[in-house]
Amino acid sequence: MEVHATIQAFRRAKRRLKGDLGLVLTMGYLHEGHLSLVRAAKAANEHVAATIFVNPTQFGPNEDLSSYPRDLDRDLALLQAEGVDLVLTPVPEEVYPPGFDSSIDPGRVAEPLEGAHRPGHFRGVVTVVAKLFNIVQPTRAYFGQKDAQQVAVIRRMARDLDFPVDIVTVPTVREPDGLAMSSRNVYLTLDERRAARCLSQGLADAASAWSNGQRDAKTLTAAVRDAMSREPLIQLEYVSLANAETLEELTGAVTSPALLSLAARASKARLIDNVVLGAVPSASRR
Repeated sequence: MEVHATIQAFRRAKRRLKGDLGLVLTMGYLHEGHLSLVRAAKAANEHVAATIFVNPTQFGPNEDLSSYPRDLDRDLALLQAEGVDLVLTPVPEEVYPPGFDSSIDPGRVAEPLEGAHRPGHFRGVVTVVAKLFNIVQPTRAYFGQKDAQQVAVIRRMARDLDFPVDIVTVPTVREPDGLAMSSRNVYLTLDERRAARCLSQGLADAASAWSNGQRDAKTLTAAVRDAMSREPLIQLEYVSLANAETLEELTGAVTSPALLSLAARASKARLIDNVVLGAVPSASRR
């Protein structure tokens, strides 16, 4: 496995690879969710590349950029064990050199949900993803379903700007009790960690109601709110039932595949999760 900290060195190494290349973009502090993306990429491509970059432009002024968990040596060991070929580990000044002054408007799909609660977040996401797509030039790029809005925003950006890359969505990887794996789970205290099970429980309750024929948007979101209300250590930030592609909020009877998503806080940790209600394949491409 080759590891490069500069764009120029990474590009030189990438030119030596022949065949399809799968890309996994990460901010490091890897867990089984990230590794599931690597394995999906390895199964479908001759080569796999990964990036480890805590992107400062997608963090708000009061968010956890300085405290975001980092362990580069551990991350590289995990990637090497999975058979990754190339890793890019740039510092911010390499990605955003002096005078950098460009960005991409992420469009309407970035406005609700996380976009409404984290202003500027998706502008930072799509700008850095576009840069990394240009640097790596992958055949396919792999993203987790846990970050469903991010996937929708990136898929739209790739389609609108004609990036020749397939966007592949991989199912959310969960802890045995259902909590979606996240690098930010490390922020949870033991009591908060136990309480955080209410996120996946609420989504599961709504999914069960859907399976039993419930289609009323208010009733489905109420099932999530009811589960969350039983855990005072977890504060619900939002729950949404939206069109799975456009992320437009749904009301009344829900007849199309819908994204049921939520965000919640537990002191230092901000957690997100979601489930798609309706017939949607487990992995999808643009």
